[in-house]
Amino acid sequence: MNLSQYLPLTETTYFILLALLKPGHGYYVMQKVEELSGGKVRIAAGTMYGAIENLLKQKWIESVPSNDKRRKVYQITILGKEVLNLETARLRDLIRIAESCGLQAEGSSHD
Repeated sequence: MNLSQYLPLTETTYFILLALLKPGHGYYVMQKVEELSGGKVRIAAGTMYGAIENLLKQKWIESVPSNDKRRKVYQITILGKEVLNLETARLRDLIRIAESCGLQAEGSSHD
């Protein structure tokens, strides 16, 4: 399967997959995404659960057993990790190309 056909990922999908490197329920994911993004990405509940359904269908995440019957817990799958790694490599390539053109990352010194 050519996973690169799914790239680029949306910012929301990328952060949800990152958040689910550790199993968690939907509300945890919403909080973790906001934390990981430094508050730049906030996911509304409706968006969150729509994204969860899509990621389940693509088999990038899976539901895992939970002691709390009121909350479904999800985690990233091996396939999801592969897609996440590909997207991370793609983003690194973009940064490398930008830097090779003389662009400095935000916050870098201008020696």
